[in-house]
Amino acid sequence: MKRTRIAVMAAAAALILGACGNAGEEDTGSDDTKVADNAAAQFEDGTRMKELAESGKVKIGVKFDQPGLGFKKAGVDVPTGLDVEMGKIIAAKLGIKAADVEWIETISDNREPFLQKGTVDFVLASYSITDERRKVVGQAGPYYLTGQQLLVKKGSDIKGVEDVKGKEVCSVTGSTSLAQIEDKGAKARGFETYSQCRDQVLDGAVGAMTTDGSILLGYAAENPDELEVVGKPFSEERYGVGYNKDQPELCEFIQDTLKTAQDDGAWAKAFEATLGKSGVETPEPPAMDPCP
Repeated sequence: MKRTRIAVMAAAAALILGACGNAGEEDTGSDDTKVADNAAAQFEDGTRMKELAESGKVKIGVKFDQPGLGFKKAGVDVPTGLDVEMGKIIAAKLGIKAADVEWIETISDNREPFLQKGTVDFVLASYSITDERRKVVGQAGPYYLTGQQLLVKKGSDIKGVEDVKGKEVCSVTGSTSLAQIEDKGAKARGFETYSQCRDQVLDGAVGAMTTDGSILLGYAAENPDELEVVGKPFSEERYGVGYNKDQPELCEFIQDTLKTAQDDGAWAKAFEATLGKSGVETPEPPAMDPCP
């Protein structure tokens, strides 16, 4: 009898263990899948956010040649910079990890076509918000304010735009920056790339380099002991997130995501890890435009 009771107890224990094992096997979803499912659940059916969250993939267009904003070193998969960090914040809100973002090099000339054709889902590529652009694509933000400034060697007697009269100042050939600095009385010199212009400043061949302050801060961050950005901006550029105008629901999503990042400190951390390396103080994040 004792042996029978032991056998019955063993069988019962086996059944309990087996039931527990089956219960565990039913929950076959990985942690990543659960995160994606949870993210997708917050969005309404039929929205682009829902589609992206369910797919677990997103394509973001950034520059690959602007240190501090969007810069990709040879042999490295993921670019770096403030634009990239903002892209990661947007992807995270969709439940998409940075490793699952497809970073696509986007230059100034193809930003609108990439959005219209669906080559990318978002553009964060020093993408200034303008009325003309908003006629063909959506632009949410701004998430960063900048303006034309000056990059000089530390110790330079050029402290601001008022000091450039009669001095050589370089930028990229054909840029509006060259025309604007010439209007300030400088001797404008054009080069094919920003890096060539930067080298001229380092060598002392020209007195300063000029373009958007955000780009200049990126170069200063690479050479913090030799270069610095000086003077107040003498133009205004408002960087925004580009999206397809046929998906207007993305505007509120982007605005809410950026506002949360401003409030919880993620925006400041992104700035300090990128443009902030130049030594400049972390600015107050900008107020954003209302969605259309």
